[in-house]
Amino acid sequence: MGSRYPLSPALAAFVERSQGFVPRDDSLAALREAYAALCATFTPPRPDGLEIDERRLADVPVRVYRPANAVANRPGVLYLHGGGWMLGGLDSHDFLTAELALALALQAMVIAVDYRLAPEHPFPAAFDDCRAVWHALRTEASALGLDPARIAVAGDSAGGNLAAALCLALRDGGEALPYAQALIYPALGADDLPSRHQCADAPLLSRDDLLQCLAHYLPDPQQRRDPYAMPLAATNFAGLPPAFIGVAEFDPLRDDGLLYRDRLRDAGVPVRFHSGHGLVHGCLRARGQAFEVDDLFAELLTALRLFLR
Repeated sequence: MGSRYPLSPALAAFVERSQGFVPRDDSLAALREAYAALCATFTPPRPDGLEIDERRLADVPVRVYRPANAVANRPGVLYLHGGGWMLGGLDSHDFLTAELALALALQAMVIAVDYRLAPEHPFPAAFDDCRAVWHALRTEASALGLDPARIAVAGDSAGGNLAAALCLALRDGGEALPYAQALIYPALGADDLPSRHQCADAPLLSRDDLLQCLAHYLPDPQQRRDPYAMPLAATNFAGLPPAFIGVAEFDPLRDDGLLYRDRLRDAGVPVRFHSGHGLVHGCLRARGQAFEVDDLFAELLTALRLFLR
């Protein structure tokens, strides 16, 4: 990592351990296998006091997390996982979605979405799945015990992309919007941003890694002009939900979040922003190990609590 990416000792140890999960070969199956092993290693036992329900909404697999004995008409968070649109699923982000359901201290329900992955299912498959789940969630809110007026959408990395794209599509269609959007180191577009070059060889996500993911998700370069594929391609950001945006300092995607923050604020959308000093992409797995990651998680929780109240 060296002086270009000065990390705290705790975060450097997390990065070193994460980098030990090397695929056995160059195949997609091996990459997914290594990623699953990494995720399992950094997934602690679920906290007590949760009820877990696996079901399908709009024929898309989801996992619902409810605090035990929660009241009806509670708020909810629709969570869209990261993984470069190619990796991950319900288990890869269980470390976060399980904790959110309790840590929000609002008896909130968290609904994690197992959307289809590229390259087998390129854009717009993942986006379509997330939009379909949103519509089903609104339709079935009462049966699930949700308050339809207090559902936020959240996601990290590729999931942050999908969350922002969902908000744009719903606004454009004149449909009910999430109460808020919470994006963690989101991938939003604009290849010419400075962080693409300043952090080209950053640990845990390099520029080459990002380009590979984009090539699988958006095999037609023209798709990058579609705001539902790359939300920074939009020309109008007015009327979108209030946002929390957290970025990582040493991340080729850093400036995606900064530019999205500026576009939202210029359009009059309230934004809470965390600058991610000393952080790297994918660092949420180091929660409880590095104080700077704990700060990011605390800011995420604070924003969601404020929005959902």
